[in-house]
Amino acid sequence: MGSSIEERLRGPWLAALAGDSAAYADCLRELAAMLRGYYRKRLVSLPDEVEDLVQETLIAMHNRRHTYDPGRPLTAWAHAIAKYKYVDLMRRRAVRDELHEPIDDDLEAFAASDHDAADARRDLRKLLATLPERHRRPIECVKIEGLSVAETARRTGMSESAVKVGVHRGLKALAELIRRQP
Repeated sequence: MGSSIEERLRGPWLAALAGDSAAYADCLRELAAMLRGYYRKRLVSLPDEVEDLVQETLIAMHNRRHTYDPGRPLTAWAHAIAKYKYVDLMRRRAVRDELHEPIDDDLEAFAASDHDAADARRDLRKLLATLPERHRRPIECVKIEGLSVAETARRTGMSESAVKVGVHRGLKALAELIRRQP
């Protein structure tokens, strides 16, 4: 977010704040291009998130435009908002990823004792077999095979929401089954 960008953005942004809608539209286009570059560098492994984050950031800039201090660089203000939006995304993804860690990492929690991996898989399969398919299939796909929620939805014909609910409720039911075992 160098000085040439600052020079290109500052005038139109100040005009936009004064009510010039054409300057505002031009400034938003320039900011969007700048943000795309910023987020693409940081979200190499998550390219589908870039455009959503650009839009979220532009909305945040619009909603917080009254906080901009004309005595300070516009790019620094924009960068701060972009950084916060990036951190928010990473936090949201971390929470989602915690909920969707592969179940293989915790197989011993499903085993009755210190059996070898084959016994643990057999025990897990027995427990999973007690679940209704709407809970079992999402767990098998997301937690055991490591598919994403979107991939699981496509494979099973379920909505993404139904997959998430199925995993959550299925794991809850499995935990209850395990608690009840002697």
